[in-house]
Amino acid sequence: MRLPDFLLERYFAKYEFSAPYLLCCSDCESFTVEDLLSLEPDASERFKKQRLGYSESLGDPELRRLVSGLFQRVPPDGILITSGAEEAIFLFMNAALTENDHVIVLFPCYQSLFSVASSIGCRMTKWEVKRSGDGWALDLDFLYDSIGPDTKALIVNFPHNPTGLLPSRREFDAIIDLVREKNILLLSDEVYRLLEYDPADRLPPAADLYENAVSICVLSKSYGLAGLRIGWTATRNAGLFKSMASMRDYTTICNSAPSEFLAKVALRNADTLLGRNLSIVRHNLCILDEFFAKHSHLFDWLKPKAGPIAFPRIRWGTDVEDFCIDLVEKKGVLLLPGKYYDYPGGHFRIGFGRKNMPESLERLAEYL
Repeated sequence: MRLPDFLLERYFAKYEFSAPYLLCCSDCESFTVEDLLSLEPDASERFKKQRLGYSESLGDPELRRLVSGLFQRVPPDGILITSGAEEAIFLFMNAALTENDHVIVLFPCYQSLFSVASSIGCRMTKWEVKRSGDGWALDLDFLYDSIGPDTKALIVNFPHNPTGLLPSRREFDAIIDLVREKNILLLSDEVYRLLEYDPADRLPPAADLYENAVSICVLSKSYGLAGLRIGWTATRNAGLFKSMASMRDYTTICNSAPSEFLAKVALRNADTLLGRNLSIVRHNLCILDEFFAKHSHLFDWLKPKAGPIAFPRIRWGTDVEDFCIDLVEKKGVLLLPGKYYDYPGGHFRIGFGRKNMPESLERLAEYL
């Protein structure tokens, strides 16, 4: 197995901690340790007494119970706590897939959802989202036609990174029915779940709907706790769970005990954290609507349906990467070119989960 360079992460490594205005981040406004500890009266004192030894390899038992509470049908025994979502993706791919397996992945996507399987030697099919009016849509006919007798897994991500696409419940049920009929594994990246602008649009976790699905989530995105590096897999497939847990002995072995402590505080107070972040996202989305309406001669605004990111397009002839680099060098505003999703057509990712987005947008307006 030889992994290629992770293009998006190399781009962020160059600019993320030097550019003053990050207008493409996919996580929400972060909380501080003090913020979290203030949510429970005795949390600060308990945190000071937290032992710094090894933690349980499957994850803290109470944390696994709290994560299980986010599901209707996945017990704590089906929860594996991981180091972020990245490790969860890596564990699934290496536990479930082998060389020459056929894998279908929703595209564009976070690179590891494609590259890890590809590096194993899987035969990859890109299931591309399509433009639909002023937004994005799924091509279910393409999915049906792409599945063959040797298809091993389907990989999806809803709400979608980078477009903000969110299928209807009917479309999602059609996907579930299809993978069940064909006995295909389903990896469902759900890291932006719970940031639906209308809660009525929220999809159930895939692991609740299908016994051979693995739902992946993380505290980094919707919760605004990227620094904890806590994610999880959830599945009712006991054999696959065991394989992923065994594979972890070769990656991180166990989690940071202080991070698991803070993760438990976060999940016990999830409504508070998510409520604040959703408020920021909704407020900033209204500002973006106005900005792109004002600059409609320069951009195609493809409005997202959920999550803290969108994937608009420039309308003038400049190469989108040249535009993004010129912008960050002249105004300190960082956007993410579509190149880093291997996606052509002048698209770039914009993020609106942080409080300073309006200020960053003002700098972009000055540049224009």
